[in-house]
Amino acid sequence: TDAVKILLEKLISLEIIKTLDEIDGVGHRLVHGKDKYASSVVITDEVVNDLLAFKDFAPLHNPANVLGIEAFREVLPNVLMVGVFDTAFHQTMPKENYLYPIPYEYYEKYGIRKYGFHGTSHQFVSKRAAEIINKKDGDLKIVTCHLGQGASICAIKNGESQDTSMGLSPLGGIAMVTRSGDLDPSVVTEIMERENLSAKEVNTILNKKSGLYGITGLDPDFREIELASYKEDQPKAQVAIELFTQTIAQFIAKYAVTLRGIDAIIFTGGIGENQINIRKKICEDLEWMGVKIDLEKNNVRSVEMKISSNDSKVEVYIIPTDEEMVIARDTKRIVENNK
Repeated sequence: TDAVKILLEKLISLEIIKTLDEIDGVGHRLVHGKDKYASSVVITDEVVNDLLAFKDFAPLHNPANVLGIEAFREVLPNVLMVGVFDTAFHQTMPKENYLYPIPYEYYEKYGIRKYGFHGTSHQFVSKRAAEIINKKDGDLKIVTCHLGQGASICAIKNGESQDTSMGLSPLGGIAMVTRSGDLDPSVVTEIMERENLSAKEVNTILNKKSGLYGITGLDPDFREIELASYKEDQPKAQVAIELFTQTIAQFIAKYAVTLRGIDAIIFTGGIGENQINIRKKICEDLEWMGVKIDLEKNNVRSVEMKISSNDSKVEVYIIPTDEEMVIARDTKRIVENNK
């Protein structure tokens, strides 16, 4: 609440607004809405209660999202609050891509299925790619790679998510900086039995102590781990980076099957936009698909750029994400519709 007050005071002191009365709506990025929320909504008490009810699926995110909502409600009690869900974009996935091969009753009783995340980012960069390539969404088969502290890959066709790497929670998919990504389920039960751990304890290990950090023991900062991988005395870092890039390439190849071909690959997020050698390594693993990048064009950070060579069979782009723009646009639309 103090942080919200400081923020709002800053908006006035910088003359972005004159008074708080000018604020018509506040947009909140919300991580997990299960399959109940397929689009952005006005935040009501029911929505807040749902976020807390779904917190086991996003323990690092949903409780924090609720704190933000409550803080803004306290300071701006008469202003419309809008929720934009990371999971909403992925509600177009077909059932064969979101169901897990476990007893169906667990899906019916508890909603255990793949949901996917980073939806606002995947939506933004895929639409921007369609604008750059000058084609309608429906004419493109795109794989978007949101690579950051959390990371996910998404297969998009006709402007709609068809499959994505994260699953029930933001823990699934590729290995991330502190998150394990996909595992043989027996790994979890084996660790629980050998270490005598509760489900909550092992969940903390998989979310906060695993991934590249778990392998290397280095600071949980991707830049530090990548730098270490270039040193001969850091074999664990070398393995961790190779695991990271190869797994991403494997997901892209997998989605070539899902989409029946790929027109464009998009890199975004802190790592995707800035780590030159990471993009290079991923694309090198996809050369058999006809993916070729121009090394000079790839030698950039945080700029919108086509980095594939002219003879590449798949176009490759860096597109800086703008999740805040997606949230702002949805908030504006919903506020206007509720006037």
